[in-house]
Order: sequence, then structure tokens, then C-alpha cells
Amino acid sequence: MIESAIVTYWYITIPLVFLVYLVISYIHEQTLIRKFKAKPFTNYLNDGTFGICEGFSALKHKKAGTSIEHYREQYELLPHPDVPTYRGYVFGTPIVLTKDPENIKAILATQFNDFSLGIRHAQLDPLLGDGIFTLDHQGWKDSRAMLRPQFAREQIAHVKALEPHFQFLLKHIEKNKGQFFDIQELFFRFTVDSATEFLFGSSVSSLQDESIGCDTTDLNFAGRLEFPEAFNKSQLYLSTRALLQKLYWIYNPKEFRRCNAVVHQFSDYYINKALSFTPEDLEKNSGYVFLYELVKQTRDPKVLRDQALNILVAGRDTTAGLLSFTVFELARNPEMYSKLREEIESKFGLGKEARIEEITFENLKKCEYLKAVLNEALRMYPSVPRNSRVASRNTTLPHGGGPDGMSPVFIPKGKTVIYNIAATQRDPNYYGKDADVFRPERWFEESTKKLGWAYLPFNGGPRICLGQQFALTEASYVITRLAQNIATIELQDGYSYPPKKMTHLTMCVFDGVHVKMEK
Repeated sequence: MIESAIVTYWYITIPLVFLVYLVISYIHEQTLIRKFKAKPFTNYLNDGTFGICEGFSALKHKKAGTSIEHYREQYELLPHPDVPTYRGYVFGTPIVLTKDPENIKAILATQFNDFSLGIRHAQLDPLLGDGIFTLDHQGWKDSRAMLRPQFAREQIAHVKALEPHFQFLLKHIEKNKGQFFDIQELFFRFTVDSATEFLFGSSVSSLQDESIGCDTTDLNFAGRLEFPEAFNKSQLYLSTRALLQKLYWIYNPKEFRRCNAVVHQFSDYYINKALSFTPEDLEKNSGYVFLYELVKQTRDPKVLRDQALNILVAGRDTTAGLLSFTVFELARNPEMYSKLREEIESKFGLGKEARIEEITFENLKKCEYLKAVLNEALRMYPSVPRNSRVASRNTTLPHGGGPDGMSPVFIPKGKTVIYNIAATQRDPNYYGKDADVFRPERWFEESTKKLGWAYLPFNGGPRICLGQQFALTEASYVITRLAQNIATIELQDGYSYPPKKMTHLTMCVFDGVHVKMEK
């Protein structure tokens, strides 16, 4: 009898306490909304399971390569689709999602101090540790200060260092003798080769293999051959951990740990090499090498490794993705490739008449159609399609509340806000009815000069990408040299459009870019 009474007591008490908690939380939030002169959200999107179903749906689309389309379609399901901000849930975590340029501007710039990375460090720590992409506050400032000299204009201007790597890339293209091959895989190898040389003082030389007649005897250090696949897999695991929000800790499979170990072994090769130099050796090195400069400040191997891997994500993956999407679209649009070759011919010559020595940082910036092609590729396929911040204090966003969605909304401390650059950059409100069409010519139109925060492929505000010019210069050089050497590019049949996209920390083509190239 007593046991029955106790059970009845708890059956009544627990729901009652929970109900009281919800009522008090609601009253408290309404009080803060009035205090901050905000309005209730215009849009709510709830799957009825506090985002559990939505979370698994997002994982399913990620695995299928359709995440970008899935997240865009969510806006069409809103009660008021014309209001691009809403409240929702993912795996039980309440979040705010937006593609409104004014809200993005507030998060990244005008209200920068109101937001932080939240639990990103914990989500990404197993691979990236304490680096510029995972740290907040003073740690981030210190990382940025160390990185900034590497991306100074005079360093970006050294495009000639890219040519030896391009020659190996060209040999791989030529060995296919007009047959279809995956150029995206080659672009990832190219960018890791150039990034390791540019940032660490020597290249991993992944493009140099026996298939093009290279002797690799002196290149087989620990982790070199396994690194590319392990690095890709690790990032896929990290993106899943990020999608799980606060439940990230439950996802730590054995393969993830193995891949991290391979990547760390790879980076330790460069760390140990740098640590083996005496202060005199470091001073004798001509030019600026990031890792060597960092060794002058710290000899902590973990600090060196974490910063190195953070830079590698930026130096390798984003540029490889940009090159891959650009070639994908040029292969689909041969008339655009012909137009691009005409510009390159007028600036630098083609084939045997190519004037490679004239391809400089300054001259590449004068290639207007080339810039338009890359801008359009970055618009349709931004390297980081979605990003997030967490409110570090009670604050507001400019839009998303009231009957028309134009009033401020309240963002409580600890609330996650996800901003969707990929959706913004495909929004017809800013890019017209042909927003889903790859059309470089739009960048010569007056309307593109007024885009502001509706075009943000390199983030914005204090955390704007330091490597923006580095990435654009490298991509411009590679596309220019391809145009000089390749007359036609044909895309293999079977691709859907839009193409499926692999989304981890950055984005690339899901199935690779299988093309046939003819001189």
C-alpha cells in the first residue's frame, strides 16, 4: 500500500514540477523579450519530437550528399516562407536558424561580442585541438596574430611556387590520355602539396608517385600515404559531431580515433622537423614559414600540431573544393570555358605561346571574367555552407519577429544560432529568378555591387577568412594554367544537377569530378 502511494506521488510530482518549470521559463523569457524590446518569432518549425526526427533526417541527407538542398527546403516549410529566420530544434537542442543578411551581419560584426563558438572546441577537439577555428577570445586573437603575417600580400604574390606542383598535376592529367578521371582527387593532392610547402617550408609531394615516373624513395615518411583519406574521414566524423549539437560526446567511433592518429602522425613529421632546428637555423631560413616562426614562440609540440592542422584545413580543403566546383561548372558550360580561354589567351597566351612568367598576383586580379567565374562558383558552392554561433549573453537579432518578421527577436544566453550562407547566396531576393543558374555574367551587373552581407563566401567581421586572397590567388593560377594547356573539358554522364555535395567542415563534390580533358 505504501509503495503504491509513493509511486502515485512521483507520477504526480514529476510532471507537475516539469510543468511549473516550463511556466516559469516561459514567464521569464517573456519578461526578457519585453525588456529587450523584441517580438515573438514569426516562424517556428517543430517536428513534434524536439528535433530528434529532424536530426536523423539531417544525418540521412548528409550521407546522401543532399544536405544543402535539405536545409534550403526547410525555409519553404515555414508558416511565413518570406521571413528567413525561425526557431527550431535539432536533437533536442533549441536553435535559431537564419539566412537573413542583416542577422548574419549582427552575428559576425555589429554584435560580434554577443556571440561565441560555444561548444565547437569540444566537438572538434579530437582532431583540431586548440587552433584558430576552435578557439574563442584571447586564444583566437593569439592564433590570428600568429597567422596574419603568413597571409600578407607579399607572401600571396609568390605564385611562382605553385608552378612545380602544377607540372605534376598536368602529368597526371596527361597520363589519362583522353579518358575520364577524377580531377577533384588531384586537386586535393595539389592543394596539400602547395599548402605544406607554403606553410611548413617543404611539400608533402603527394602528386609525386610512380604512376607519373617519380622516385618516391625519400618521400615515404610516416603517415604520408594514409593522410589524405584519414583527414577526409576525420572531418566527416567531426561534422556529424557538430550536427549532434550537445550530444556530440556520444559519437567517438574507433575509426574516427584511428584516423585522428594517422593525421597527428603526419603532422608530427613537420613538427619534429621544425623542432630539430637550432635558433640559428631558423634565422637562416629565407622567407616566412609559419611553423618556423611559431617555433620561435613555443616549443610545445601540441600547440604546434594544433595550429598546423587548423591551417591545413584552410589551405587544403577550401581551395580544392573551389577548384572542383569551378571545373565541374566549366565542363557543363563549354561556351563559358571558351570565353575564359579567350581572356587567358589575351593576358598570358595559350599552349606553347604561354607566358607563364607574366602570371603574377597583380595580373591575375586583372582577369575580370576569371574573377567572375570564381565568384559565381563561390556563390553557388560556398566552402563553408553553414556555420553557427552561440549567444554569450542575452541579446537580440535585428529581424525575425512580429507579424512581418522585421522586428528584433530575443536570443537568450547559450542559444545556438545557425546561419546558412548557402541558402542566402541562392536567394532570388538578392540574385533574381535565375539564382540557381551558374551565370558568371551576373558579376558585371550593377545589382551585384549592392549585395553586402548577402554574399559572404569567406565569412565576415573580425573572424573574416585570413586566407581569402591566398585561396583566390591559388585557384586563379590553377584555372589559368589549365586554360593554357587544356582546350576542352567534358563532364562524364550520370551527374545529377545540382550535384551532390560532400559536407564536412568544408564542401566538395560528393562523387568527385570525373572529366575528360583534351589539349
